[in-house]
Amino acid sequence: MAAPAHPFLKWAGGKGQILEPLIARAPRQSGGYVEPFLGGGAMFFGLTADPALAPAGAVLNDMNADLVTVYQVVRDDVERLIARLEALAAPYLAASEADRAALYYTERDREPADRVDLAARFIFLNKTCFNGLYRVNRRGEFNVPHGKYRNPRILDEPTLRNAARALHGVQITCGDFEEPMRAAREGDFVYLDPPFEPLTKTSSFTGYTSGAFDREQQVRLKWAVDDLTARGVRVMLSNSHQDFIVGLYRADRGPFDGSRYRIDSTPARRAINSRGDRRGAVDELIVMNYPAGEERRSLDSTSASDDRPGPRTK
Repeated sequence: MAAPAHPFLKWAGGKGQILEPLIARAPRQSGGYVEPFLGGGAMFFGLTADPALAPAGAVLNDMNADLVTVYQVVRDDVERLIARLEALAAPYLAASEADRAALYYTERDREPADRVDLAARFIFLNKTCFNGLYRVNRRGEFNVPHGKYRNPRILDEPTLRNAARALHGVQITCGDFEEPMRAAREGDFVYLDPPFEPLTKTSSFTGYTSGAFDREQQVRLKWAVDDLTARGVRVMLSNSHQDFIVGLYRADRGPFDGSRYRIDSTPARRAINSRGDRRGAVDELIVMNYPAGEERRSLDSTSASDDRPGPRTK
């Protein structure tokens, strides 16, 4: 049996640290899977780790065009990507601290020659920049400083190859979050991990793309969740445990303690902050539109394999 796949990028807001409680709350899989805010992909890779519980088909999407290209290259051309990453990693790891910084900024400012080169550059910068942060300026230019890690794992061949296997046959798109959701059908599962609503006025991070995901976008996302719910699509949404977001999903009357949506939370540690003393645990909101009886944690491996239908394409 092939080794399970894991995320191959560091990612702000990545779900690796809280993957277990998210997977436990995910619905039993009977259809396809849609993830409109892909990011680091922890949820997708977590769902595919057990063949008996993996989705029958998947559509992965993100607004970050370079990130989408990286996933497409991992899926379609992983061996060329590995070769290019090896050429970047070897001189960097052999260099002094000062020379590493020079190599980093040269690579950061360089225009990629093709899609594989873009993907290799993206992964190299992700593993060697400050805190693995992805941030662009108003011109869409990556502007994160050098990270000064002692031994960054720039090239992780097993993880890249396992990810390529998991992504085989998966549709990977770049666009607005509503686009991939339109094709979701009754019984499918949509996981939403949008840019979080800031907990304070000073905690906003909007540099992921050149645009911003503000409250107007959060409301538009909630309307899209309402539409999915009306169509019988099962939805899980992650967001900050912030009054505005909680109020959005508690406002409608329904079967879950008087609300249309079931609201839960789990502690998550802030991983990206310039000050270590501010990387404490905070509650992360989990919103679901299906009852607790449909959660995956109620399944054992036997019932999961018995309940799973045959393959299905979108």
